Amino acid sequence: MNVEQLWRYPVKSMRGESLSQARIEADGIVGDRLVHVEDDRGLVTARRHRALLGLAATTGPDGTVLVDGFPWHTSQVADLVRAAGGPDARLVAFDGPERFDVLPLLVATDGAVSAFGRDGRRLRPNIVVGGVEGLAERTWEGRVMAIGPVLVQLHSLRQRCVMTTFDPDTLTRDGEVLRDIHRRFGGTLALDTAVLVPGTVSVGDPVRLLTPAEVSEVAGVLDGRTAG
Repeated sequence: MNVEQLWRYPVKSMRGESLSQARIEADGIVGDRLVHVEDDRGLVTARRHRALLGLAATTGPDGTVLVDGFPWHTSQVADLVRAAGGPDARLVAFDGPERFDVLPLLVATDGAVSAFGRDGRRLRPNIVVGGVEGLAERTWEGRVMAIGPVLVQLHSLRQRCVMTTFDPDTLTRDGEVLRDIHRRFGGTLALDTAVLVPGTVSVGDPVRLLTPAEVSEVAGVLDGRTAG
């Protein structure tokens, strides 16, 4: 198995950026979901404002979050966000753990995406693991995986929501997509994942599931670090 794709989403609910390399820390890929959309009632997402998915969030050379090529705090972006998210929608910077729906990484596999039969971007993964046979990911809950130098725990299968129904290019909604996920996959695809050991990961890096003996060894090392 290997790292087939890496994705970062600098602004929650906007289109993400494909990466060739990513630094992964305890709170996920550095630069992921550092900005979100709010209005006077709270968080605004593409679940109700699909036009947000039509805005491209990227990261500039100096680490600045960009929206359609403009720095996120500029008046040009403010206009774009109001048009997509409503008249009082605005961007807010926030780097707390609450910015993730569940855990900081979402790991998908090429086998499950193939079985899904649609554009994998609908699943909004951070990492796509290649070389996986069929729906093997569905047996991985609780396992520890080495992704290059990074160790992660594959916590649980992700319950999918209405965002999977939006075409990532046209934004056209197709309710059959979510119904199909429930019918064939019990409503879940890809894995919510926690980071155990950080590091830098590149596309092409080897990926493997640790054995129980290796997991015990890793647990001992991590316990030692905590005690120290």
